[in-house]
Amino acid sequence: MPYPPVTDAELAVLRAQLGRPARGAVGIAARCVCGNPTVVATAPRLDDGTPFPTFYYLTHPAATAAMSTLEAEHAMPELAALLDDDETRDAYRLAHESFLRDRAAYGDVPEITGVSAGGMPTRVKCLHALAGHALAAGPGVNPIGDAALARSPWSPERCVCVEPGAALREGPTG
Repeated sequence: MPYPPVTDAELAVLRAQLGRPARGAVGIAARCVCGNPTVVATAPRLDDGTPFPTFYYLTHPAATAAMSTLEAEHAMPELAALLDDDETRDAYRLAHESFLRDRAAYGDVPEITGVSAGGMPTRVKCLHALAGHALAAGPGVNPIGDAALARSPWSPERCVCVEPGAALREGPTG
């Protein structure tokens, strides 16, 4: 890190993915195999002054839908139970610390000091945030984000992006 500045083309994709302009985008933290943004890195303080602890924001529509489905299917208690294991709990604490270091590179915001996202380091609160962190940091960093992605029908290795005016692309690339 740091991430290259977000381009106008990336901002246009983010706008289409989110259905609104992206706020505080400082970089693309993870991409679909086709190159479209999957996770945007967001400034810890938005332009209007609002503190924003969710540094890694999941934007890919299929990924966000998959995490919403897992939450609706009540997967969170099952994933939270993984924290009963000492090794997983320690790895989750380290993921929290990694998240805080990544965000700190983009500014210190006293109102959110020590606050990461998704319930880290002690609980499971938002699978979107945890999956976003897992995708940005790579496999093995966030055990709960990794577990949520593993339970998901969505995969970062298969493109299902919809481009304006184009048919849905699905299937392995490469």
